[in-house]
Amino acid sequence: MPRYQTLLLDLDGTLVDAFTTIHRSYVQVLPQFGVPAPTPEAVRRAVGGGLENAMRHFLPEEHIAEAVKRHVAHTNTILLEDAKAMPGALELLQAQQAAGVTLAAFTNKRGDHARKVCAHLGMTPYLRGVYGAKDTPWLKPQPEFAAHVLTALGVAAAGTLMIGDSPFDVQAAHNGGFPCWCVTTGTHTAEELRAAKAEGVFADLFGVQAALVAG
Repeated sequence: MPRYQTLLLDLDGTLVDAFTTIHRSYVQVLPQFGVPAPTPEAVRRAVGGGLENAMRHFLPEEHIAEAVKRHVAHTNTILLEDAKAMPGALELLQAQQAAGVTLAAFTNKRGDHARKVCAHLGMTPYLRGVYGAKDTPWLKPQPEFAAHVLTALGVAAAGTLMIGDSPFDVQAAHNGGFPCWCVTTGTHTAEELRAAKAEGVFADLFGVQAALVAG
């Protein structure tokens, strides 16, 4: 039996490199509200807690709803142009599925966008589900979102591991009653992830896979 029977995997920054897409949409939208186009690093620092929360790093509350609407509309037009699988992502999914592990995406990316990206990158055949923003009333790290995903998959918190790239992922896992391993390919440094109490921190998904195999 594998050490973990279920893996819940974040998308952006973990399984998927979508930062070019995300940044392009901010560059398109923010100047429409009189705000300079942000740098890629400014966008990286903002993302992780859902689009509405990220947009609050740049705009006052009265503009959030309209800015999010325009961001989503622009993203719809470019969603698949720049998205790529993170190094080691498909190898990890293939190996863990072959080992009998239940795999699912657990993300604050909009669910409709997440499912399109997973299909485009060939990840869907390995995933029992893709759960994202707007699929439920909740976002990571709300415990209800984790509970919903576990129930939908028919699995228990015991034997589940979250793999992510941010303190939001760590908190979501801990709120759901399971551990979190993080990679530094996304939005946060190893030091920040350790400070957030991630149970494991790795340079990339190859390191995660090696640790899973080692048990």
